[in-house]
Amino acid sequence: MDSFQREATRSEMGYLEQQELFISGTKGYHTYRIPALEVTTKGTLLAFCEGRKHSRADAGEIDLLLRRSTDGGRTWQETQVVVTEPGSTNGNPAPVVDRDTGTIWLSLCKNPAEGGEEKIRKGLFERTVWLTYSQDDGATWAEPVEITAAVKRPEWTWYATGPCHGIQLQSGRLLIPCDHRVRATTTQDEARHSHVIYSDDHGATWQIGGRVAQEGTNESVAVETVDGAVYLNCRDQGRRGRRCAAWSRDGGRTFPEFWWDETLIEPACQASLARLTDARRHDRNRVLFANPASATRDTLTVRLSYDECHTWTAGKVLHAEPAAYSDLAVTEDLAIFCLYERGEHSPYERLTLARVDLTWLTNGVEE
Repeated sequence: MDSFQREATRSEMGYLEQQELFISGTKGYHTYRIPALEVTTKGTLLAFCEGRKHSRADAGEIDLLLRRSTDGGRTWQETQVVVTEPGSTNGNPAPVVDRDTGTIWLSLCKNPAEGGEEKIRKGLFERTVWLTYSQDDGATWAEPVEITAAVKRPEWTWYATGPCHGIQLQSGRLLIPCDHRVRATTTQDEARHSHVIYSDDHGATWQIGGRVAQEGTNESVAVETVDGAVYLNCRDQGRRGRRCAAWSRDGGRTFPEFWWDETLIEPACQASLARLTDARRHDRNRVLFANPASATRDTLTVRLSYDECHTWTAGKVLHAEPAAYSDLAVTEDLAIFCLYERGEHSPYERLTLARVDLTWLTNGVEE
């Protein structure tokens, strides 16, 4: 196991600890990107990412990697290769834990490595969707199986699961945020939309859920509100500078409500979301949100909502310099973890795990 040197700040105003889990240019990979974070039913922290072998590009030989911590993030086991295939891109990790069975489901996407980012931009990759799972707390993983036919429509080209963790609803439904592009026609350019997929039989079968009607929505992340609604927060690939918020009142089957959240500024980038507390078990409702709160990929900021994602605090900056994708997780003792991309000259120099508490996040004073 590795025990990384930490950046630590502790005071009466709470604590912030940060440690590097993946450093680009080391251990056989050019770049580590696309973090996803999950906590198992036994409390094990799972930190997933893409290991890009030869370049920083979104297309190329890419493995899906994992590190595990069984002691609350103090030490980490060596990197596991969860999915690899020569000549293939294996990415967009989106894990979800079934709290009833303890099974960890991991969705991902594949496409040929050859062709580069131009094919991605033009929607020429016919991406496939795959699923693997672990029943031993992430120590070993089943051979991935393809589920493309169940969760992707024929007219969709590009497809992305997550990248971020999925959620389990009060009903037991497993739900994973995704996005897709619709094949261009002679009269209309390729359109982009966020959507979800879900399973009602503990991961045995999956189907397509609701789609956000707003064109240009992209990578998304979800949380269930205390009244049973599904809140989906979406990247804006149309570069309007704000996140798009969508709501489902039927467990993710449809998303008829959406609007632009003027508080959640963004540079067209992925974001993350997680519940911290709810008033049924704790003192009040709190939901966490993290993204680069800027016009460019920097200023990774963590915010709080006390009214179930309708409004957000100004938040606290984790990293003021280059930063991009992230994922949030909360352990049983209410420790807040954020695995995110950061660097000094580029956001993609390393994947850092931050651990903070509520006191640090609020400077000791809540609204």
